[in-house]
Amino acid sequence: MKWFTRQNAHVDRTACPWLIRRLIDPEAEFVFVPGGTDPESLDGHTFDMRGADYSHEGMLCTFQVMLERHHLTADPGLVAMGRIIADVDVPPRRGRRPEAAGIDAVLRGLQPTVPDDHEKLRVTAPLYDALYAYCQDLSQERPVRHGGLSRPRLSYGRRTEIHLAQDDERESEGV
Repeated sequence: MKWFTRQNAHVDRTACPWLIRRLIDPEAEFVFVPGGTDPESLDGHTFDMRGADYSHEGMLCTFQVMLERHHLTADPGLVAMGRIIADVDVPPRRGRRPEAAGIDAVLRGLQPTVPDDHEKLRVTAPLYDALYAYCQDLSQERPVRHGGLSRPRLSYGRRTEIHLAQDDERESEGV
């Protein structure tokens, strides 16, 4: 099936193809059209453009809309990933998830260095694979509670010491 979106792909227009190929339509063919193209004139699914089959709805970015419409919200990793992508796509007024700034920086760097949208999908696929894996791990972590109190803060020195010990442990395991 052909999937149409606007040219000059950024976050929703690179994350949605990752989701589509991975979980919705593995044989998807992506076509990038000029902004202002009437979605009604296109023969296929449309996303992240005015009047598209899939676009922003309320506070949800296109990626989150696809998750809901394809019943993928039972996966906490995908839901967490959707929140980060939404923060990159349309940053909230008050703060955003810290991961969003890094994803945004990488994608902004790709705009001038990878102008071809199909190549951009190829280059960003491993980024979204890694973000998904991170979000899956994140969704499996449980906050540590100490007698109902919030987690004690560690000094910078102690956090660094723990980090270096974890690196040593991973290195000894050959990771």
